[in-house]
Amino acid sequence: MTSLPKQASVRQLGLVIDLDICVGCHACAVNCKEWNTGGHSAPLTDEDPYGADPLGVWFNRIHTYEAGSGPEGRTVHFPRSCLHCEEPACVTVCPTGASYKRESDGIVLVNADTCIGCKLCSWACPYGAREYDHSDGVMKKCTLCIDRIENQNLPEEDRIPACVSTCPASARHFGDLGDPNSEVSQLVAERGGYDLMPEMGMKPTNKYLPPRARPTSNAPAAQSALKTAAETSSTGSRFLDWVDRNLSR
Repeated sequence: MTSLPKQASVRQLGLVIDLDICVGCHACAVNCKEWNTGGHSAPLTDEDPYGADPLGVWFNRIHTYEAGSGPEGRTVHFPRSCLHCEEPACVTVCPTGASYKRESDGIVLVNADTCIGCKLCSWACPYGAREYDHSDGVMKKCTLCIDRIENQNLPEEDRIPACVSTCPASARHFGDLGDPNSEVSQLVAERGGYDLMPEMGMKPTNKYLPPRARPTSNAPAAQSALKTAAETSSTGSRFLDWVDRNLSR
């Protein structure tokens, strides 16, 4: 089985995803697919994509849930990809060393040349982040776009994962979560960012920012006050009746 680096990476590159403002547009998934089809783990194949049983490789997937009920109910869009864990079971179960964790920055990768497609890593990952390429017969996964973030030919502002660069709501952030003074670490501290399924003991690098509490609305109280005024006032009652009717639409 594959061993993890003897010392945890001081530098921990990863993502921070804001569930409060993600709109579920799938732009991150589409741009990830487009970039990585010609990137480090290319190609990302699709078989019978419009058929009854499509097979394809997507490093980033978005799930949508209805959370809560009644006035407190809300729709939450939940992007899911590899979390680049500090203690990744996908690495330690790999019989060939194809799955490995980089000591320099904590990114978890797959070497397609030594992967035998046994799928042990996908069974060990509690987050369902591994993708099996049926055409190549190997496992593939999010690379944090290492061919972008390490590309010295790109302007520095463009050296970020494809999913981050394309998010229209700025719900995705990238940086060094091993540095408590980095922008992403400060964002996690300010918003109460959390690990996904911490009970699994994987210590994921990626963090999620929870949805904010809904503001308390005073619209019903204001409407009630208008109605009371309309009923009790001897002057201007017609105007108040008109306001009440229009606000009640």
